[in-house]
Amino acid sequence: MKPTFLLSALGLALMAGPALAETDIENGKSLAYTCYGCHGIPGYKNAYPSYSVPKIAGQNYEYLVTALLQYRNGERPHGTMRAQAEGYTEQELRDIAAYLASLGEENR
Repeated sequence: MKPTFLLSALGLALMAGPALAETDIENGKSLAYTCYGCHGIPGYKNAYPSYSVPKIAGQNYEYLVTALLQYRNGERPHGTMRAQAEGYTEQELRDIAAYLASLGEENR
């Protein structure tokens, strides 16, 4: 592996530490239940037949927070995800992201 990649990965991990400490994983688990309606089905495609729904369990915490906030704010174009994310506060989205990230890659 290249040293720059390792340093970047380490930097992201260190930045996520304090943010994760301010989350409630149990609350995130409760709130994320609805996510599995789409994201927990192997091979599922939603209303856009060419769009495969990605697995989100074990995904990077910061990536999930950023994506959820962008959906909520209309910065990412996906009607279903925007409608879902708009119903949550930023803290709730962080809790959801923390729970999903805690599941580990083996659940993806």
